[in-house]
Amino acid sequence: MVYAIVKAGGRQEKVSVGDIVVMNSIEAKAGDTVELPALLLVDGEKVTTDAAKLAKVKVTAEVVRDEKGPKIVILKYKNKTGYRKRQGHRQSLTRLKVTGIK
Repeated sequence: MVYAIVKAGGRQEKVSVGDIVVMNSIEAKAGDTVELPALLLVDGEKVTTDAAKLAKVKVTAEVVRDEKGPKIVILKYKNKTGYRKRQGHRQSLTRLKVTGIK
């Protein structure tokens, strides 16, 4: 089984061909192809961690769609002063499908 550990949106993800990865939003439209930097490559029993060899490894992914994450509610409250502040946030995300590891 071939898989790679890639850097995706500030996090590390374990991916193989056909996997779906959700990462922080990137500047790409649906259908575009992006390349993710590999940090580790496992090909059966062979593990590659050498930076010079990993520079030649290409992990390609296709942008499926842009989406938003779950809503997070931020509430600030101070006792006895009448101070209340409510705020919400939804993170912008991009869904990718891994198409190849070469």
